[in-house]
Amino acid sequence: MLRLLVPVLCALAILPGVSSADEKSTDYTLKPGDNIVVSVWGEDKMREEVRVLPDGSITFPLAGKVDVQGLDSTGAAKKIATELEKFIPYANVSVVIKSIEGNVVYVQGKVLKPGPVPMPGSLDVLQTLSNTGGFDKFADKDKIKVIRRSGSKQLVLPVHYSDLISGDDMSTNIQLQAGDTLVVP
Repeated sequence: MLRLLVPVLCALAILPGVSSADEKSTDYTLKPGDNIVVSVWGEDKMREEVRVLPDGSITFPLAGKVDVQGLDSTGAAKKIATELEKFIPYANVSVVIKSIEGNVVYVQGKVLKPGPVPMPGSLDVLQTLSNTGGFDKFADKDKIKVIRRSGSKQLVLPVHYSDLISGDDMSTNIQLQAGDTLVVP
């Protein structure tokens, strides 16, 4: 009898750890520029690769224009299914993220390689600067800024590079968000 209970007790000991890991996971949310594949199960002609437009929407047959910005793939699938309901009752929609081209930050100014920097995961200021090949010889390292849009406003966040590189104060090693612009004058 005890031999039968040991595997059950081991499984119960493991389960709480699994559920807490699931609760902490955050799903990627769609951004303009991302490519997704939308398909409807059982409808062979209802499969398309689409790009999220600058306004955060996609266009899909029968559903029309659907706003998907800020949704994860499951949320986008549910929203598209809702739009399809009048044509395909109980539509089983799946959304697969093919590329995250909208997940970039921009670096401008006196760096060796300015331009968009892809964000495969989280990036902070120092990591992003390392992706640009470093500063050119005329860069003013103590006037670096992060420009972040917040609704219709733009926030200017100062970066104190001398403190970052010396390790004295890491508070301005800002965690960047998609769409941020790092300016190196």
